Amino acid sequence: MLHIWEHLSTTPKLRVSLFAFLLLLVVSLGDARLRRTRSVTPSTEETVETYDKYYNYVELTGRLQSLAQKYPHIANLSSIGESVDGRELWVMRITKDPNMDTPGKPKFKYVGNMHGDETVSRQVLVYLVEYLLTNYGEEPRVTELVKTTDIYIMPSMNPDGFEKSVESDCGGNNGGRSNSKNMDLNRSFPDQYDDKKINQDSIPEVVAMIRWIQEKKFVLSGNLHGGTVVASYPFDDSARHVQQGSYSPAADDALFRYLALVYSMNHPVMKTGEPNCPEAPEETFKDGVTNGAQWYDVSGGMQDYNYLHGNCLEITMELSCCKYPPASKLHKEWDLNRESLIAYIEKVHIGVRGYVKEAVNGSGLANVNIVVESIRHNLTTGKYGDYYRLLLPGTYNITAVAPGYSPMTVHSVRVVEGTATELNFTLVPVVREAAGSITVTTNSMPSTNETHPSTTTTTTTSTNSSDTTQTRVLPSEGSKSSPPVLPTENQPIQPQEFRHHNYDDMELFLRKYSSDFPSIAHLYSVGQSVEHRALYVMVISDNPTVHEHGEPEFKYIANMHGNEVVGRELMLNLIEYLCRNYGTDPEVTQLVNNTRIHIMPSMNPDGYEVANEGDVKGYKGRNNSNNFDLNRNFPDQFVNITEPRQPETTAVMNWIKSIPFMLSANLHGGSLVVNYPYDDDKEGMSQYSQSPDDEVFQQVSRAYSQENPLMHNGHPCEDLYKGEYFEDGITNGANWYNVPGGMQDWNYINTNCFEVTIELGCVKYPKAKDLPNFWEQNRRALLQFIHQAHTGIKGTVSDIRDGQGIPNATISVEQIEHNISTARTGDYWRLLTPGTYSITASAHGYKSVRIYATVSKEGVEVVDFRLTRLSDLNSQSLKRPPPTPNPTEKEFQSLIKELSMGQGLEQLVRNTATENSFRYRRYKELSGVLRGLTLNFPKITSLRSLGQSIEFRTIWALEISNNPEEAEPSEPKIRFVAGIHGNAPVGTELLLEFAAFLCINYGKNPAITRLINETRIVIVPSINPDGREQAVEKQCTSTQGMSNAHGKDLDTDFFGNASQRVVEAQPETRAMMDLIQDKGYTLSVALDGGSLVATYPYDKPVQSVENEGTLKYLASVYANNHPKMHLGDTGCLNNGQIGNIQDGVMRAAERQSHMGSMKDFSMDFGHCPEITVYSGCCLFPPAEQLPTLWAENKKALLSMLVEVHKGVRGVVRDKSGKPIVGAIIVLNGGVRVFTKDGGYFHALLAPGNHNIEAVADGYQQQRQEVVVSSYEAARSIIIEFDMDNSIFGLPREFVVASAAASMTALVVTACIIWCVCAAKSNRQKDGFHRLRQHRDDYDDEIRLTSMGSKKSLLAHEFQDESESDEETLYANKI
Repeated sequence: MLHIWEHLSTTPKLRVSLFAFLLLLVVSLGDARLRRTRSVTPSTEETVETYDKYYNYVELTGRLQSLAQKYPHIANLSSIGESVDGRELWVMRITKDPNMDTPGKPKFKYVGNMHGDETVSRQVLVYLVEYLLTNYGEEPRVTELVKTTDIYIMPSMNPDGFEKSVESDCGGNNGGRSNSKNMDLNRSFPDQYDDKKINQDSIPEVVAMIRWIQEKKFVLSGNLHGGTVVASYPFDDSARHVQQGSYSPAADDALFRYLALVYSMNHPVMKTGEPNCPEAPEETFKDGVTNGAQWYDVSGGMQDYNYLHGNCLEITMELSCCKYPPASKLHKEWDLNRESLIAYIEKVHIGVRGYVKEAVNGSGLANVNIVVESIRHNLTTGKYGDYYRLLLPGTYNITAVAPGYSPMTVHSVRVVEGTATELNFTLVPVVREAAGSITVTTNSMPSTNETHPSTTTTTTTSTNSSDTTQTRVLPSEGSKSSPPVLPTENQPIQPQEFRHHNYDDMELFLRKYSSDFPSIAHLYSVGQSVEHRALYVMVISDNPTVHEHGEPEFKYIANMHGNEVVGRELMLNLIEYLCRNYGTDPEVTQLVNNTRIHIMPSMNPDGYEVANEGDVKGYKGRNNSNNFDLNRNFPDQFVNITEPRQPETTAVMNWIKSIPFMLSANLHGGSLVVNYPYDDDKEGMSQYSQSPDDEVFQQVSRAYSQENPLMHNGHPCEDLYKGEYFEDGITNGANWYNVPGGMQDWNYINTNCFEVTIELGCVKYPKAKDLPNFWEQNRRALLQFIHQAHTGIKGTVSDIRDGQGIPNATISVEQIEHNISTARTGDYWRLLTPGTYSITASAHGYKSVRIYATVSKEGVEVVDFRLTRLSDLNSQSLKRPPPTPNPTEKEFQSLIKELSMGQGLEQLVRNTATENSFRYRRYKELSGVLRGLTLNFPKITSLRSLGQSIEFRTIWALEISNNPEEAEPSEPKIRFVAGIHGNAPVGTELLLEFAAFLCINYGKNPAITRLINETRIVIVPSINPDGREQAVEKQCTSTQGMSNAHGKDLDTDFFGNASQRVVEAQPETRAMMDLIQDKGYTLSVALDGGSLVATYPYDKPVQSVENEGTLKYLASVYANNHPKMHLGDTGCLNNGQIGNIQDGVMRAAERQSHMGSMKDFSMDFGHCPEITVYSGCCLFPPAEQLPTLWAENKKALLSMLVEVHKGVRGVVRDKSGKPIVGAIIVLNGGVRVFTKDGGYFHALLAPGNHNIEAVADGYQQQRQEVVVSSYEAARSIIIEFDMDNSIFGLPREFVVASAAASMTALVVTACIIWCVCAAKSNRQKDGFHRLRQHRDDYDDEIRLTSMGSKKSLLAHEFQDESESDEETLYANKI
């Protein structure tokens, strides 16, 4: 039994101080053993693992040393201490760069063989070490795990006990459980409910473990045991110490149970909950997990200590019924546990992670408490300020708290399944002017090549009374380690150095401040100038790298005209001012904490380099290197801008569209005024051109001018422009002078961003000595303008069902004809002047909501909207709940939503980079590539021939699917085709790379894998291989190779009606027509060249296009995911296609009308929408451009794989459940699709409400209304047919009754006619009888009367005049 420290338990005071005493003693006993790495001596050559023997201590040591020596780049062997008998407690650390402590990687540990006679864990952990080391760089899952996790594995915590144990002793009857002092190590840790005292000399293993746990701050851990098969989680005991059946939950009980289930559900035996151990055959565990205390009470256990005192969540895994099974069982045990061991490590990456940094100098703060609301368990940050808080998916309020700092709370933090949410904190230090102080230690994060891991600074803060005055710590100008200096009240630090910065100087300045203030400043580039200078942007915020929900995005852009330089220097001054005063100046701190401020000092760095200091009103350097004025280069609402779009313009347009900016200023020079939209008008005259938000623009413009007295005066440049006057220092742009193609109007019309242009001074390029005056004149105005981002209204539009934000919802204000839309998480910002407004939020598929809101002069009004899905309303009206998708379908719907919103698709592109070597491939090599894909990826690919070209080249079709040989009608089918024109082979190369990209990432990237599993992808890389053989590289406009070998343009050869066809179809055309008429396709994408645009049907001239909204939408999806196409600038000088095409999308006939196109055939005869994407102006560009073209189209191609899963899909069946094949689905009264095998159908539709009708012979017509979302997968609907009860459009009952009545009437009528006819027939017979009977009497009369007269008489008596004799006889027979 345990030895109790009886001499320490005599008083309550000593009992209370037990834990403090133990920790103090542990620390005092710490020696170099904890930190030293044991020297690895050369050992015997490593042998192949046989899984059939146990390693004793000597063998274990040799094995671990050999592995560490073989894999030094990812393995480091060390000892954390010694056992009672002097055996090393070996730990193998496995991670990339294992000799360094790199922040950003969570620490994980496995501990085995704590009980010496429970031996399976000892061997399994050795196997795990070998598995991780040998599979690193070979197996993606292992490689990713080792790169991103700091893994520590201790095979044996009790090597002494193992040496005493006996193989095949299943019950532990031969000793070995405890250590050499007969101490049970899993009863020897400090316990929350017991204050027992244990002589530390008897438990050196526990002392070493406590010291290790305290130093490393592990995040997650597993303690491996034996004796049954179950995963046990805290707490292990309870206050009452009931022996069994007392559930003792931890604060993170649900999380612990989840972690235990991760292990058990991946273990084939454990997950059954029935270990069937001979010692306790009746013992079962639901799902293979149990709460420790409910199983049986264990005081002094290691897992509870980890949770309560070590920052670490640990569970205990019992691996086998037999504690020390025969070695022959080891291979089986490894197979049973391998997946569980890996899956459990992966869970170290869930929840929330990030850094807590000091506001003044950006250094990491150690030992900061991370508090999660409603979970009564905190953890603390590591020495670099890093933390990892494991949490289940949900929404949490999280606070960082440290003595001497203002706490910071982030509300509504969303934790999703799978990966951790990044959440950083920046704490502002507070100094209270009172006696008594504490010391807060901060550590800066090391770089990978630093000799010393950290540098330390000390700040002094007070812990005294709460009513003392507060001042914030100011960083000193000298060494970072010097004591802080308290600033003079209300005196922020001003920029100290004013000079003109050329490009290199500016770049160094920006890099310096990004490096010196990493917690609030982040430097990035949005593109390059003509001469390849970076267009730098410095973003300043408390979380600079991410958009925080509800936080407005603001931007300043300067130096658009290269010789107008004041804005450039002011932006550098502003960066310095914000960084140096954050945490010390309340205004700056508030702005930075609540705004994401983007600053672009120079949009035209090339022009600046040629401009001259002292230029007052010149033009040298104004334009870019191509001599174009960038502020006349944006698409315009009134004028067609014909100049080619410049790279600087394109980069800025892409940047603005990628971030939900809501307010902006464009800084110029040459006057002194704030100029607001519109900048031009329809007539092109200098007259007031009012925007719908004219009052708002005047308000934000005055906010700037009023803080600049010289500007507000309104007489800016009397020496240069006499008589020029601007009331209040502001002007409408067009009223001043007409500027088509300006940036501010483009911002307002095309995005949510309100932008003004600020002219900062009369001299364009003033002398450097004048720069301090410009800063002083504009400093307050620059800050005040940023404050305007916090006026008007803001809020969130969310789904009332699940609380999810709704992206692209429309916010409209009554009587203001300018709407804005919500950002990716449903948040929005809408500038308004003070007043009361009627505001409506609407979104596709939702019922609109209107709210009245009052905007005040101060602050912003929060107006949230919760919208109800129309499908939910329909379900309520029909008194039926909306259908609940199965878990697998729900998971896939979440994936589609994730890829459709935010940076989901962009993140997928970044995470799936593949090595490639681009070149043009002729037919033979193309065929080899396709065959190679099928040979290397046989399970997901199938290659078939569609036919042959005129010159007998095969037209190949490659299918990529998880079951490529099987028909799966429930899955959407998408077709990618290219090469219809042989002289435009870029599409061919893009599709070959796309196919390789999908195959290579299958099984490695979960999103790609799931998309392939749920989609049938058919790729036809070259329709016209003969033409391709004739085409010549670097010929941008040549028609050589455009046609096939017969000189036929194949895109004019697709005719479905024989009457339209003059000659037989070309063989290439026939092959594609057969493919297209396989009516299973949902979408088709054709790649061509010679322009930069996406087109939709039809190519033939038609007055109107059915379902045009959907077709245009599909083309826009591709264009919007292309970095250039969506800007709408074709810029194709080589083919005369110059000008702006809205959103980069147009109807095909508007580009080049012609008959017989593949696109039109697909629509009319394949019932499949097809869009054609023209990938670039040059038909056959140099091979060197292929990598760029792939980068531009990769995301867009992937977007089509996502889009094909939207729209509406379902199954048509009768009441008995029998699927109906061939039913017609009519969309919005026009376009038709047909049900396939199994009754399945799928149709793509633009976002919005749609009516669908289902028609099938013999059944009643069915109608439904469906709602399609731009970011949600199509939800399956079921259409059930009743038998058609109508006849001739009338109810069956009415028709049957009418028919019965009619038949009755017919029968009665027939009877009457029969009776009448019968009577007449009898009279006729009587007349003939009388004639025969009195023949002699009438002989004389008969002779006198002719036969004709008799016939005439009879006819009048018995016949209708229209009847013949035969007809009369027939009628009488009836």
